[in-house]
Amino acid sequence: MQKRISFVVSFFLLFSTLAFAQRDKSQRPSPPEKAKCSFSDGKNISVDYSSPRMKGRKIFGDLVPYGQVWRTGANEATTFVTNTDLTAGGKTIPAGNYTIFTVPDKDKWTLIINKKTGEWGIPYKYESDELARVGMSVSQISSPVENFTIAFDQAGSACTMNISWENTKASINFTEAK
Repeated sequence: MQKRISFVVSFFLLFSTLAFAQRDKSQRPSPPEKAKCSFSDGKNISVDYSSPRMKGRKIFGDLVPYGQVWRTGANEATTFVTNTDLTAGGKTIPAGNYTIFTVPDKDKWTLIINKKTGEWGIPYKYESDELARVGMSVSQISSPVENFTIAFDQAGSACTMNISWENTKASINFTEAK
């Protein structure tokens, strides 16, 4: 009887540990990351994403094919939250919660801002929920970036979102809509 109780207790402890490890996103191969930019009036943009690693792989044009919608990170789709109305590439983005995707190409990228949230990220089947598609500038960087990174530069009244990985950086400027 004691052996049976010990087995049951051990089983539940093991199961609980495994369940916790599955919920702990920081233990994933592509851990969660955040990026944030604040405007001078205290309003901000925040991005939550998962950061895959290059691990010696060819990324753009191979792992991430050119000309196809990409979840822009790993795991769940990347979230984009703004508490102020924004302008980017001539398009207005109302304050709210969104999911962002990109369409990478060798010389240009397109940012997709989508109203559908809480999605895994792929396959992309949310065209009807798109708020905007906006062009991004692309440049090659001299030193490879191992960890996929989304970061903001804040200058004056603009927040520039930079997406960097492998030897590529794609950027887009957001300003507060007035």
